[in-house]
Amino acid sequence: MTNATTAHRELAEHAAATAQRAQQDSTATVGQRLQDIYFWKAELQKEIEDLDAETGLLAAQKLRLEKALDATKVPYAIATDNLQCRERRQPPDLVSDEVERELLKEAELIRNIQELLKRTLTQAGNQMRLNRDHKEVCEMDWSDKVETYNIDDKCGRYSNQSTNIQFHPSSVKFEESASTPETWAKFSHDNIYRAEREKLASINLRALIDNILHDVSEDLRMQCAAVNEAFAKRCDELDDTKHKLEHHLKKILKEIGDQEANIAALKEAIRDKEAPMKVAQTRLYDRSFRPNIELCRDEAQFRLISEAEELTESIESLKKKLLESEQSLRNLEDTRMDLEKEIAVKTNSIFIDRQKCMAHRTRYPVVLKLAGYQ
Repeated sequence: MTNATTAHRELAEHAAATAQRAQQDSTATVGQRLQDIYFWKAELQKEIEDLDAETGLLAAQKLRLEKALDATKVPYAIATDNLQCRERRQPPDLVSDEVERELLKEAELIRNIQELLKRTLTQAGNQMRLNRDHKEVCEMDWSDKVETYNIDDKCGRYSNQSTNIQFHPSSVKFEESASTPETWAKFSHDNIYRAEREKLASINLRALIDNILHDVSEDLRMQCAAVNEAFAKRCDELDDTKHKLEHHLKKILKEIGDQEANIAALKEAIRDKEAPMKVAQTRLYDRSFRPNIELCRDEAQFRLISEAEELTESIESLKKKLLESEQSLRNLEDTRMDLEKEIAVKTNSIFIDRQKCMAHRTRYPVVLKLAGYQ
């Protein structure tokens, strides 16, 4: 009887010791599991924070793109307005010159830049959506980890003395849908890997946007400078031509004055010949009434006829000169009108290019605005 009692006691003690060891092992395993959950929970939390910060930075770059796109409206309006203004130049100045070529290049450059900025804005929007999607996936995973951590933490604290323990015989089994430690770890690893990949894509896109905005503002400023230079050069050429035309006009006006004086003098000279001609002709007329033999071809008659012929020849020569001078005056007047027209055309072109176009170009945005910083 004593032997049997001893055996039962030993068996009971052995069972108790085994149960205690098993419970200690389970508690230790749950503890280890808690560490694993905590590791992935922390990794996911870091990834969520990183992605959130990265999306914020990308949003700032997207805002710069929007500002830069908005800032291109003014240069485009200036370029198109300059081209329209210059349509009001008059021939022969209404030509396709260097200024027009540079302005057309400027307008095309701005259109291309606007397209590029719009495409990049779409890209940034898509990337931000991807960032948010992957952040949500990580957040759901993190949320599950938090819940599981709390469950396993509670399980780890249960002991034989706990008051909130009871029998749940139906739970002693493996669930059909349960994951394995490998697939469980791989799930979070893959979520973090995909999130990291998007974060990297986002960082690269931000760098790309930086480069695009730098290049765009630089290209616009350089083209703006090229247009301004072409305008300045063209205005200098117009000024120079206008000064030459004005100098020529001044000379022509002096020649017109000289020619008018010359014509007046010729007319005076012709008038001065009238009285001597009358005297000579009257003498000859009166002498033609000499009677009979008295109508003699004497020396006086020869002299009078010679005088009349000389006067006629002199008047004819003066009249010929007068006609030539009057034709020359008409030519000079035509030249004067042509010059005045040309000067008016040049004045109009200078007004359009300098007062209209170049004045409008002073409203061109600064580099910081074109780069999306303002």
